[in-house]
Amino acid sequence: MAALARFWSPFRLRLPGGRAAQLLLIGGYLAFTVGLLLLFPRSIIAFLLYLANLLLVFGARAVPGAWQAAIAVVETLVVFPAVAAGNPFFMGVGTTVAIYVALALGLNIVIGYAGLLDLGYVAFYASGAYLWAIFSTGKAAEFLPFLHGPLGGEWFWPFLVLGLLFAALMGVLLGIPVLRLHGDYLAIVTLGFGEIIRILAAGLNSITNGAVGLPGVGAPAIGGRTLGAAVDFYFITLVIVGLIVWVTIRLEGSRIGRAWAAIREDETAARAMGVPLTRAKLLAFACGASFAGMMGVIFAAKQSYVDPTSFTFMESIGVVSMIVLGGMGGIPGVALGAAIVTLLNIQVLGGISDFINSVGARWGIQIPPALNPSQYHQLVFGVILVLMAIWRPEGLIPARRRHVRADEEAEPATPAAAPGGEPA
Repeated sequence: MAALARFWSPFRLRLPGGRAAQLLLIGGYLAFTVGLLLLFPRSIIAFLLYLANLLLVFGARAVPGAWQAAIAVVETLVVFPAVAAGNPFFMGVGTTVAIYVALALGLNIVIGYAGLLDLGYVAFYASGAYLWAIFSTGKAAEFLPFLHGPLGGEWFWPFLVLGLLFAALMGVLLGIPVLRLHGDYLAIVTLGFGEIIRILAAGLNSITNGAVGLPGVGAPAIGGRTLGAAVDFYFITLVIVGLIVWVTIRLEGSRIGRAWAAIREDETAARAMGVPLTRAKLLAFACGASFAGMMGVIFAAKQSYVDPTSFTFMESIGVVSMIVLGGMGGIPGVALGAAIVTLLNIQVLGGISDFINSVGARWGIQIPPALNPSQYHQLVFGVILVLMAIWRPEGLIPARRRHVRADEEAEPATPAAAPGGEPA
């Protein structure tokens, strides 16, 4: 069991040898997975093996943290685009993973840092998507007389900021009525908020085009060049994710980040220490929502189509499961959980279904649709969450701050020295 526990914990991953040996191991594995990507241009297994190299990078304890970050940046911004730039399949999967990483990091501020619960997080995602879709398709010109036709792709960049601000405002509007709620009541109210936004999107035909949706959403453009290729969206999304990670790190170490931690641990004690609960909670909702609003704008432009079915309650549950699986309160864990859940949902289960159907067709066996593994992704996520709650409640990569605090509490206090130099 001890050996199994060591294998199960990526946070305890240890690579053999010193710095040179670990760098050689990382480089060799990277070359191997790059070769697989080139040989199998639509293999999700090759893509997963390539992502696993990031675990090796962060498991190289002999390599300083700055080197680990630099290697990860080179692999995501240089190596992968160079290998998969001509492969829309891999670039599309990478972009989708990056979008959900950003969504999980935003919700992690609400759940992991402030200790609140938000089951309607997809509403902020939808707000950004519909904001850009309404204006880029020309739908806004039908009810705004000063507009004439759709906005061009150059307006995509201002709308990233507008999506951030609009979603942040919605986060504040959600936070105001739930400031005094906790637990189940908070979950019910946020769930209802998400459903209200989805129903409004399906019912406001004059604004959102109702259940039909809005096709022909504009792609971003710069200098007269349209950035509609898969590799363009990959880089745009990664830049936004990098900004979100930087902002999250800055917030975690700031005064407001410490206030969120105090609220998460004990709200009564935080109030007694003078923490402004109202302002801190509203900032948590606004910050988490703003990240989702930006990703909504990118999602609408990438898909070129928006409709209410993309923003259901299960989308919010999926983002929550990413945080629980990876580890609440930590950036690496949340990113890992988002990547695992996204790939399971959109690629792995679908690939297993295709493989089973192909084998059945080869042997003349008709596989019933009810036995299609892709139909049971919610069951798979439920089983994963149950197992995580039993065997690893802190997630695959627990927040490092918790370990530091535990180590500090475990160290015996140093006795104070007496004036004569002897311990008191």
